[in-house]
Order: sequence, then C-alpha cells, then structure tokens
Amino acid sequence: MTTTRLLGWAALATLALFISIPNAFAQDARVVSVVELTGTVDPLSAHYVDRSIAAASRDEAAAVVLRIDTPGGLDSSMRQIIRAIEASEVPVLCWVGPPGARAASAGTFILIACPFGAMAPGTNVGAAHPVGITGDVMAEKVTNDAAAYIRSLAQQRGRNAAWAEKAVRESVSISAEEAKRLEVIDLVVPSISELLRQTDGLTVPVAGGKTVTLDTRDARLEKVRMSAGEWIFHTLIDPNLAFLLFVFGIAGVVYEVLHPGLNVAGVVGILMLVAAFVILGMLPVNVAGLILIMAAIGFFIVDLKVAGHGLPTAAGIASLVLGGLFLFDASVPEAHVSRGLVVGVSLALAAFFATAVRAAFKARKLGPAAGAEVVVGAVGRVTKALEPVGIVHASGEHWTARSRRGNLAAGTKVRVVGIDRLTLEVEPVEAGSEPQPTGEGVR
Repeated sequence: MTTTRLLGWAALATLALFISIPNAFAQDARVVSVVELTGTVDPLSAHYVDRSIAAASRDEAAAVVLRIDTPGGLDSSMRQIIRAIEASEVPVLCWVGPPGARAASAGTFILIACPFGAMAPGTNVGAAHPVGITGDVMAEKVTNDAAAYIRSLAQQRGRNAAWAEKAVRESVSISAEEAKRLEVIDLVVPSISELLRQTDGLTVPVAGGKTVTLDTRDARLEKVRMSAGEWIFHTLIDPNLAFLLFVFGIAGVVYEVLHPGLNVAGVVGILMLVAAFVILGMLPVNVAGLILIMAAIGFFIVDLKVAGHGLPTAAGIASLVLGGLFLFDASVPEAHVSRGLVVGVSLALAAFFATAVRAAFKARKLGPAAGAEVVVGAVGRVTKALEPVGIVHASGEHWTARSRRGNLAAGTKVRVVGIDRLTLEVEPVEAGSEPQPTGEGVR
C-alpha cells in the first residue's frame, strides 16, 4: 500500500510539473501588441485603436506598436486615438511603414503625439492642413486651432514644434530621413522587429506622468485585428460608394414623389441617403459638389415638365459630372470619385429620368385607367333590358347592371351612379343632361 501511495504522489507531482511549465513560459513571455492604423482615420479605426491599446494595458503587454499608413481623416477620430495613446499604461511606439507608407494629415498629429516616433525609409509625414465642409469664414479658426494643438503635442513630446505648425499651416511634407534630422521623429528603422531591437532598454513615458523601461528583446509580436463589424464599416467608407448612394438615394426619393404608392423606391432612397450622409460625414466633403449634384436632379425634373428640347437634361448631366468631380476636397488625393464612374452614373441617371421617371410622371397625370373611379359617372347604353337587372355597355365593357328607376328597355342611355361589387347601379340619362362629349367613360 505504501509503495502504491508513493507512486501516486510521484505521478501527481509529474503532472503538476508538466502543467506548470507552459504556465511559466506564458508568464515570462513578453508580448508586443501590433495595431495597424491604415486607411482613413474614422470612428471605426479610432474605436479599434482605442480598444486595442486598452486591451494591451489590461494584459500588461511589454509595448504597443502602432503601425501608421494613412492619408488622414476626421479630427474627432484623430483626437480619440491621441487620447488613447496618452492614457496608455504601456509604452506606445508609433512606426510609419512599410516603405511607401505615409502619416499625412491626421496621421501627422498621431505620430507627433506618440511617446516614441519612428519611420521606415521611403515614407513621409506632413500635409496636415485641416480640411472638411467648413467654409472660408471658419477656415482660419479651424487652422489656428489645429496649429495650436499640434504645437502643444510637439512640445509635450520634445519634438520640433515649429515644423509641426508649418505642416498644418502650409501643408508641407517631408521624408523619413528629413523628419529624423529635424527632430520630428526619434528613429528611422526598416521594420518593427528592428524597431524593438533598437528601443530595448529605452525609457518611455506612459499615462500619469510615469515612465517605463522597454523590455522588448525577443518579445513575441501579436497582431491585433479589427473585429468583423469594424472591418466591414471601415471598408465601406469609400468616396465612390458615397457618391453612388447619394445620387441614387435622391433619385429614389424623387421617383417616389412623382409616382407615389410604390413605397419601395422611397424607402430604399431614404436608406441610401442616410448611408451616404454617414459616409460623407467621415470624408472631406466640398459643399459645392453636393449643391451641384442636387442641382442636376433639379434640371432632370425640369425637363420632365417643360419642353426644353433636351437642354435641361444636358445641364443636368454637366452639373452631375462637375458635382462628382468636386464632391471632395482636392487637397486630399485619396478622397475623390473615379471619373469613369462619374460619367457613367451621369449618363445612366439621365436615361433613368428620360424613361422610367418620365413614364411614371405621365401615368400620374393620366389618373386611374380602370376600376370604380372610371366606371362611376360614365354614360353607357342598355344592351339587355333592365328588369330591373340586365346588361349595360359602359367604359368599353359589358357590365351587369341594376336600374334605380324601374325597368329600362334595351338601347336606353344610362349613367352609372354607383357600383355594388361587380354590379353597376344606373339611372336613365335625362334629355339635355348628357355630358359633352358623350364618351364611353370619364377619364
């Protein structure tokens, strides 16, 4: 019994050893979270970065590497990312890469705000002048606010505040090597692994005025990915999609107004407009482009109501093309609608108004062509004596009819005064009271 008990304890000890070894490795393993800020800086990407940095702080990661490759985006989303960086309890290292990447506009602010900034060779930073739907009156105020903000960020991180302000006011852009020389960043490195190797042992500020010494030697890189919802909605923020939704959304609403009762066109149009405005709210929209697009729809409607010999349609096509080309601020090269798409949509919309919408508009003017609305009030002739029920020919068809004034002989002119299911209620037409012209029905 003693030998058996000893063997049992030995087995348990061996099992505990095998269980503890992986746990020990897991505790000793240093993890660096890699967060990728690519594409437009919008609420979805801001939520992703904020969530990822918070998770790294909660899991006590060795560091967070924020890889930047962005043309810019919304000011509010940019500030959310910067607040997440400043609130991080683990060191945040920003790296613009790989070669060919850039930190433009909002990306410049984020890079300047990072406790440690690095760039890969062949990348650039700058062109941070604010853009959006604001007019000339507000432009100076917005620029002054952005310049003061980036200057304060640069001073906080000990970077070149003069250049940072120049990037906002003059939209200047510089290469990685120039950024290092001007003390805009701290390091030029070709990869994240080299970044971690060269920063191992450096002291980096974190939230609360504290500092942390980086221990990134042989750290395991763990890429944090967007959730399915974040990725889908982030991908949908596209200038071409916004243009299509806006144009066809307006077309759907107009079609519903001109031909009410279908509901589908109106509901789909409203949903498309809502989606368009959500996307447009995250892009540098030019108000003039929106006005031109709406003016184009107006020209198409005018051509339906007046004989303009096609001139309003031509003006509508021209307005739509110009509206699509000027829909977004020209200072942001990525925010533009494809020229081929603009021309194709303009021609398609002109054809849509010239055919489907015109037909719906004419049908509305004609009024009802069948049913009780047409038969009631129509003048017809008795083809089979009403005693008091018989047959009457009215509105081009033979109907079962009932006389309200006694029996009526065949050939008597009658007027339809009501309808009971499929049986007409008629009465004889008094002499001199027959409407002119005495057609088969009232349209």
